Amino acid sequence: QVQLVESGGGSVQPGGSLRLSCASSGSTDSSVFMAWFRQRPGTDREFVAGFSKSGMNTHIVDSVKGRFTISRDNAKNTIYLQMNNLKPEDTADYYCASTTNRGVSLSWAIRSRAASYGDWGQGTQVTVSS
Repeated sequence: QVQLVESGGGSVQPGGSLRLSCASSGSTDSSVFMAWFRQRPGTDREFVAGFSKSGMNTHIVDSVKGRFTISRDNAKNTIYLQMNNLKPEDTADYYCASTTNRGVSLSWAIRSRAASYGDWGQGTQVTVSS
């Protein structure tokens, strides 16, 4: 099992930036893919971005492409989500997730499904409002 702890959320005005962090511990060697999801009130969790442990496969949804960047610091067992030019529709709780399912790198249907991920952080809130 992998323990995940997110940080970095907050309130910003439209056009602002935030960097979310997700520190992992525990059985990190078993993880093959890590991702960021977000959940707006009243909706299901939505895949935002993710990459394989090898770094060979990086995925990011079109709605945030060009504004959000996912990265990692292996020495710190931490992944990041840099969010620039934030919009009100980016307001959500953001979650870090980890999986041992190698299928997530191969299939959007598997990758985008929250049930494909076995380990989750507690979430961090992002509010974009003027």
